Amino acid sequence: MIIKNISFLQCVADWRKCPSPTLPEYAFIGRSNVGKSSLINMLANNDSLAKTSSKPGKTQTINHYLVDNSWYLVDLPGYGYATISKTMREKWAAMIRNYLLHRENLQLVFVLIDSRLEPQKIDIEFINKLGEDGVPFAVIYTKSDKISSTKAKQNIEKFRKRLLEYWEELPPDFLSSAKNKIGKEEICNYIEEINNQYTK
Repeated sequence: MIIKNISFLQCVADWRKCPSPTLPEYAFIGRSNVGKSSLINMLANNDSLAKTSSKPGKTQTINHYLVDNSWYLVDLPGYGYATISKTMREKWAAMIRNYLLHRENLQLVFVLIDSRLEPQKIDIEFINKLGEDGVPFAVIYTKSDKISSTKAKQNIEKFRKRLLEYWEELPPDFLSSAKNKIGKEEICNYIEEINNQYTK
């Protein structure tokens, strides 16, 4: 699948104000500075679609994009910010959790993991919570261009082993690099597969 047309639709702080749930929806989320906006821009072939920033907390609302008039891409606020107040962190957490639990047309959550890092407790906890809540997800390992392929493979294998401490089988996962366009085709094709099932 190649994304031909994508446009920003709206941003809200309450899932109940999201667009009518008539199209399949895919959400992207990750820890601070994991490269979420860059990844979305890569998938969309638009370097300025999602605003990138070196500072955490750029995304503070539930942001909807309409893709080829057939599905929604959702940019969610990240988790694990240390530079914002506890009250704000709790507010964001509640907003994200309510969206994930109640958005009826949500097909999948892509959880972004920094391939440069060893397994992080906060990422494991977030993924396990998705499992407890029955929210389908896949993992995208980001920033593979910023580390050697050997080291990236080692970190990914460590992350997979950590997940197997809690899960009987691993979720689908993808290696990506926004700079080198790695993973773009695989991620888009995976979305297309689910969309095809959705329409049947």
